Amino acid sequence: MKNGPLALLFHALFMAFLVAPMLVVCVVAFTPEGYLALPTHGVSLRWFRRLVEYPEFLSAFRTSLLIAAASSVTAVVFATPAALAIARHRFPGRDALSALFLAPLMIPHVVLGIAFLRFFSSVGLSGTLLGLIVSHVVVIFPFALRMVLAGANGMDRRIEDAALSLGASRATVVRRVMLPLILPGIASGFALSFIQSFDEVTMTVFIASPSTTTLPVMMFNYIQDSIDPLICAVSTLMIVLTVLFMIVVHKFYGLERLFVGETRA
Repeated sequence: MKNGPLALLFHALFMAFLVAPMLVVCVVAFTPEGYLALPTHGVSLRWFRRLVEYPEFLSAFRTSLLIAAASSVTAVVFATPAALAIARHRFPGRDALSALFLAPLMIPHVVLGIAFLRFFSSVGLSGTLLGLIVSHVVVIFPFALRMVLAGANGMDRRIEDAALSLGASRATVVRRVMLPLILPGIASGFALSFIQSFDEVTMTVFIASPSTTTLPVMMFNYIQDSIDPLICAVSTLMIVLTVLFMIVVHKFYGLERLFVGETRA
């Protein structure tokens, strides 16, 4: 049976398998020890207070937010007309264009990092914020395109035809009919692109500079020199911020609308 006790047990174990690593990180962040240890002997905020001594983490966090926001907005802006063209029209080269847009999914990020490093060095964008944003747009564009494309494929064109027959202009139809209909796809594309951009480290480590270091790259560089619970404290704060963000999104917009497209009851 689909909803039998074995199915419930399987789903419970699967969720525990996914959540357990995050719980371990959060527990270790409160250890008073000077090394990674579990179980811990007591509870301490020592490593959260140590974050004050590392303003580089806060600066890297702001840089990651800026890059993720700028690249996600740019990716969605370009992905929306591309998705509408692919979903609504049949033209020569359509399949080739779709494959080109999705090509970054098939290229290892190490290869992309080396390629962008060589390209940005030749055009004078190496280590710049603009270079990081451009490279992130290329990497996250397929995610934005696929989500917007899913929304565009599910759009009922009869609604658009009805608006045109009632005298609405093409611009009005786009603004008042098409965009609201694919808004869940746009919103989910932005959310997924933002997450991918914020977490990107493999490619970014090649093209980031000391002044444009993102938080994942900062964490990667930190654990190369020392392994202590400080990195767990940073990860715990990120988990808490993510959970709070999802709660706010669910409160004002609805997670089911964001990822499924359903209307809240």
